[in-house]
Amino acid sequence: MEVLIIVLLICGFFLLFGNRRPDSSQTTVLRPGPETSSSEARPTERSRPSAFDTATSEPVTPPPTVLKGPAYVIDGDTIVVQKTQIRLFGIDAPELEHPFGKKAKWAMVALCKGKQVSAEITTTDAHGRSVAKCSLSDGRDLSAELVKQGLAIDWPKYSNGAYSELEVPDIRKKLWLVDARQNGRMNVWKQFEAKRNAKQQRD
Repeated sequence: MEVLIIVLLICGFFLLFGNRRPDSSQTTVLRPGPETSSSEARPTERSRPSAFDTATSEPVTPPPTVLKGPAYVIDGDTIVVQKTQIRLFGIDAPELEHPFGKKAKWAMVALCKGKQVSAEITTTDAHGRSVAKCSLSDGRDLSAELVKQGLAIDWPKYSNGAYSELEVPDIRKKLWLVDARQNGRMNVWKQFEAKRNAKQQRD
């Protein structure tokens, strides 16, 4: 009798629990095996693209500012276009009160008179002026034109010698104050200005 009861209990246990199926709502976790790659074992994680993942990873240089219009001439290497004071790129002309200074200014006036000037701004100088490569509508470079006329010299420190081959013979002797400035000999300027001031007082 006891044996029969035990058999019935065992049969009842199998009837209750033996036919249970796994809950389909439970998530099956795949683990890498011989036929399962690691990429299938877990979802692919995509991180946000960094600056170096894109084609524009290198800094983008903005296009240069270009001003166009008639020019008002201040001196041989300084003009105003669209109310912006501009220092001509790569050259050095005499100051108005220095030898050939007024001649350099009027040569620039003759070049710009009645014409449209295009000024491609490259940087700003120590005096806050915009430095620009300036050209006329026919393509002539204003810096080059003044150097060829013997009224300005190349400034290698800023031009990398772009206009040196255009300098007329012995121009640095003629524009000796300009050459002195480029070579840091400002004492020459002071001596010249002292003599000029003394002369003006006598007159």
